[in-house]
Amino acid sequence: MRLLSIGPLWRGSNAGGLFRALSREGCLIEVIDEFYFVSLQTRKKTTKILERAIRPLQEDEFNNAIQNKIEIFRPDILFVYKGVFVTTDTLAFARQHNCKLVLFYPDVSMSAHGANIPKAIPMYDLVFTTKTFGIRDLDATYGVKNAFFIPHGFDPEIHRPLKAGTGEADIFGCDVSFIGIWSPKKEKLLAYLKEKMPHIHLKIWGDQWGKSASVLQSSIQGRPVVGDLYALAIQSSKINLGILSEKIKGASSGDLITSRTFHIPGASGFMLHERNEESILYYKESEEAAFFDGPEELVAKVTEYLKDDAARDRIRIAGHKRAVAEHSLDARARVIIEQFKTL
Repeated sequence: MRLLSIGPLWRGSNAGGLFRALSREGCLIEVIDEFYFVSLQTRKKTTKILERAIRPLQEDEFNNAIQNKIEIFRPDILFVYKGVFVTTDTLAFARQHNCKLVLFYPDVSMSAHGANIPKAIPMYDLVFTTKTFGIRDLDATYGVKNAFFIPHGFDPEIHRPLKAGTGEADIFGCDVSFIGIWSPKKEKLLAYLKEKMPHIHLKIWGDQWGKSASVLQSSIQGRPVVGDLYALAIQSSKINLGILSEKIKGASSGDLITSRTFHIPGASGFMLHERNEESILYYKESEEAAFFDGPEELVAKVTEYLKDDAARDRIRIAGHKRAVAEHSLDARARVIIEQFKTL
């Protein structure tokens, strides 16, 4: 089975991890990485302005590269991860060259990342969504009947136990950490924790936390952590929080699980996750992960588990075993391949 996979390959990317897992499961893989064509990582305002001016040219180069690779590689499936810059013209070109079209969509809202995704969604032969409510949203908004739910997984090449040295412990060591992008809900929960436990050693890693004007300023690290540093940060924190994104425009629900639901146990970290009807399906509560519902229980559970090193260690080890047994990207890849066979 030949797959032309579209998505980023940077170390720690969920897309790149899934592509490698599909390769390990026997698929022939070629990858077109939008980061090679579209400038997305600059920070300076002047550079951002210049990049926006040339963005249409970059997107054209990217889509031309996909079409050229289709002609050379002759894939059975065009496998698009998210597809922010993939145009309907490119999908039509792929179909003309006998490619089945498959989208893997990892986010809460299908309409929050530009115009290409909403236009393209109805063209796909199969859409994977990492949100159970995504199946309902795809049907209601786009008339998609061919959606399939598959949760995120952990990448065994990235989210694995590592031996932290003294330097890493100094940088990443803390009582409690949260790793993820800022949102109002996340800030509110973490601010409540810090207000109720002002002496707690809390570290927050991720983008956009400069928006926070709260008591959290001393905890904000000012940058994301990815790849091996992400795994080290998980392992160096006594408690890793799984705080979920709230509902946004274009989605019928906020997150119920996320990639961190699997990354944290995969990297052998102790996880304290938001409790809901879906998150508790993946790990046994108080045996393989801990859960909380609301700010008061968050504080209570942090207080409880910071006092009990043995319980944290027992739960951490059991959660890691569960993740390895059931929640790797290799396990997800096997499910995806079975769905490919139905096309």
